[in-house]
Amino acid sequence: MRKYITFIGLFACAITSAQTINDVLRYSTENLQGSARFQAMGGAFGSLGGDLSALNINPAGSAVFNNGLFSISGTNYSRNTDSDYNGTLNSTRNNNFDINQVGGAFVFKSTDPDSKWRKLSLAVNYDVVQNFDDRITTLGSSNEAIDNYFLDYADGIRLQPLKLQQNETIGEAYLDIGATNGLGFFGQQAFLGFQAGIIEPTVDDDDNTSYFSNANYQNVNQDFRQTISGYNSKFTVNAATQYGENFYFGASLNFHTIQYDRLDRYDESLTDTDTQEIRTVAFDNLLVTEGTGFSLSLGAIAKVNDVIRLGASYQSPTWYRLTDNFSQGIDSNYPNKESNFNFFDLNYINIFDYQIKTPGKVTGSISAIFGKSGLLSVDYGYQDMSNAELRPTSDSGFADENEFISESLGAVSSIRIGGEYRIQRVSLRAGYRYEQSPYESGNIIGDLNGVSGGLGYNFGRSRLDLGVNRTEQDVLQYFFDTGINTPALLNRVNTNVTIGYTLNF
Repeated sequence: MRKYITFIGLFACAITSAQTINDVLRYSTENLQGSARFQAMGGAFGSLGGDLSALNINPAGSAVFNNGLFSISGTNYSRNTDSDYNGTLNSTRNNNFDINQVGGAFVFKSTDPDSKWRKLSLAVNYDVVQNFDDRITTLGSSNEAIDNYFLDYADGIRLQPLKLQQNETIGEAYLDIGATNGLGFFGQQAFLGFQAGIIEPTVDDDDNTSYFSNANYQNVNQDFRQTISGYNSKFTVNAATQYGENFYFGASLNFHTIQYDRLDRYDESLTDTDTQEIRTVAFDNLLVTEGTGFSLSLGAIAKVNDVIRLGASYQSPTWYRLTDNFSQGIDSNYPNKESNFNFFDLNYINIFDYQIKTPGKVTGSISAIFGKSGLLSVDYGYQDMSNAELRPTSDSGFADENEFISESLGAVSSIRIGGEYRIQRVSLRAGYRYEQSPYESGNIIGDLNGVSGGLGYNFGRSRLDLGVNRTEQDVLQYFFDTGINTPALLNRVNTNVTIGYTLNF
């Protein structure tokens, strides 16, 4: 039982370093998913409707349906990540397949010829809005080793709690420190660095608060491997109606499910310049996040004339309730490490309950419908990422991180352009997507650019679609949040191939 401890209330305040701006960004971003037609046209469906995945953009879109339908899509996700760490290049690939969209709609047409309300559409849809599966390998060398990480966290922490007490195991001490107000995550990192022999107190006194490294070096070889799996799914319950010939209105309730698993494995080796001995460290961090979220959205579509349609929609903030299960493992061959030191099995789990509020989003859309020949559509979205929050905001640690979020993040503009050209039963499609960096500086995460294409074949009562979309984005990857300040430059290319089937009834 001592291997598990839950931090709630005040205990959660002591370890808020475990929840950061990265968590906010991870769950505030919805990658281009959806049906094959939706993906092929770059997701530019804000004023079009007529597709279940369009409900993610504008809930009024289901009122465009003239009949009931069922839709299902499966996607093969292919990710290629090139890393450049101090001139050392490495590349990793990851592939997986998933049923990413399934849903249906029922249309009830008015039987009153004098009513302006022409029909009511009720729809449900499941979409994977973010697939997290990925593998990243970064190799290289620098002049910053992991001792800097532990020194940064140990600075100002008394030596006494970092020592094992009588009859106390390493795991029990680790969890007790995490549950101690004023120590928490910071104290746990200092404890691991000290117990693994990597750092030492300046003075062997219980009240000592300064530390030094047990290694002198000029260069360190580093190997960082990250394995991620999971998803952010959205289940939408939608209602929409048509008023007269030219107006559509809709609303949706959106229920999110989060599953995120990340294992970071860091290994380093260096030659001690004093002893000429090789020093090695292996440091693993495992994060498992589960949770749910809720949001609502409102939208409208207007037919200006036979060609032009306008759309506007609002998606509220998403309120997430999340639980982090976080464990660490470390080993080293430093001579100051206790001979019986054993802390590498990831068995000691910290549990943190917290909330995230993502910012709301508004979207404006315009499209041109050229009869049965084809269409062209453009969406513009705006989301102010500086309004994202970790909660409860009364937590002093979260308050500091929220201030950092407010200062670091800014408004994100996104543009989606899509077109479709029909040749009898065959539809040819193409799209483009641009999304601005959420960072004010644009340095940590670059702008995202994507292109897409596809085709569909209409059998009459059913349709088969194929969509391919490719996105590219540059990201700076830091091994840890402090200590090793040289990042790797990652170039991420995601290629999704989606096949979808739609049945009308």
